[in-house]
Amino acid sequence: MPRVRIVHWRAPEAGPLVEACRACGFEVEYDDVNGSLLMKLVREKPPDALVIDLTCLPSHGREVAISLRRTKYARDIPLVFVDGAPDKVDTVRGLLPDATFSSRGQLRAAVKSACAKRVANPVIPRGVMERYGSRTVAQKLGIKAGATVAVIDAPRDYAAALGALPSDVELVEDPAPGDKVNDVTLWFVRDPRVYQARVRRMQAIADRTKLWVVWRKGSTNGLTQYVVRDAAIGAGLVDYKICAVNEQWSAMAFARRKS
Repeated sequence: MPRVRIVHWRAPEAGPLVEACRACGFEVEYDDVNGSLLMKLVREKPPDALVIDLTCLPSHGREVAISLRRTKYARDIPLVFVDGAPDKVDTVRGLLPDATFSSRGQLRAAVKSACAKRVANPVIPRGVMERYGSRTVAQKLGIKAGATVAVIDAPRDYAAALGALPSDVELVEDPAPGDKVNDVTLWFVRDPRVYQARVRRMQAIADRTKLWVVWRKGSTNGLTQYVVRDAAIGAGLVDYKICAVNEQWSAMAFARRKS
């Protein structure tokens, strides 16, 4: 029987899918890890198939699948997406038409079929930066007319990085604790140690503002997308969107993880 790795973003809710796969007779692997740790596990021990739950944070499952397709070591691993709202499934199907889509009740047949036909010429979707690169920075960051935007630890040229903003947008630089709630918060980070030390404090505002962590591309001090994501997840946050601010800066949006 196939050995499958389950991708699920909330360990307390992963149990039913784990048990469903075991009931099918599969050898099941599931670890409560995300980002670079998940990619490392797949690279070190490639499964026969990846089973991805689309009922829980479907954008995460979609981006994991796309990231794997864009790596040589995992490109031909069959992807089996399970359940999910019809519109979310349609979005993933449009990006990964050669993946397998199944309900939980049809999981055994779907996984066995996917493993039997292994993808010979897998579709390699564009990365998230390429897919959303034509929008303005304000559109990418969800900055709308009349919004207040908190800017924390920003470089001197941050206004140029943001570009033209919608009308009546107010920029609030380094607001003090207890100041009014802002619609969007942009936290510019440059040092991985400082970021890891401070990220837990940001959990308190993540459910009151759209929180973006912004870091410089190609950083030489180890501050990468995976470091940003893994430290935030360890602090009780969960990422739900990523974008390129401009040629120098990338950004990832976080919310407080629901218990």
